[in-house]
Amino acid sequence: MAGVEKRVDFEDLLPVMANKLGGEGLINELCNGFQLLMDKDRGVITMESLRRNSSFLGLQDLSDDELASMVKEGDLDGDGALNQMEFCVLMFRLSPELMQESRFWLEEAFEEELKSDGL
Repeated sequence: MAGVEKRVDFEDLLPVMANKLGGEGLINELCNGFQLLMDKDRGVITMESLRRNSSFLGLQDLSDDELASMVKEGDLDGDGALNQMEFCVLMFRLSPELMQESRFWLEEAFEEELKSDGL
């Protein structure tokens, strides 16, 4: 149907991965995901590399506009591509549950630091 926006629904698996792998393990897996999707010559995820490798994530049916939106959403420096940091930030931003857990971990670490400083 013309004019109907296609919406991609996905199950947020990052919190499950974080619980199973721990923080360091999750970061390692995100880095592996970045390596899988990036343009090997440029070292970043481009629209073209995302299109080429999207089937690894089951996203082969996404339109060019949807793929471009994904890149644009995470492109913090405006260069039209995602570096590794931008990719990881985007993955966290797309996971509301993980963002809430991250806030909890940060507060907990901050409290521990204050206790160790005697404050």
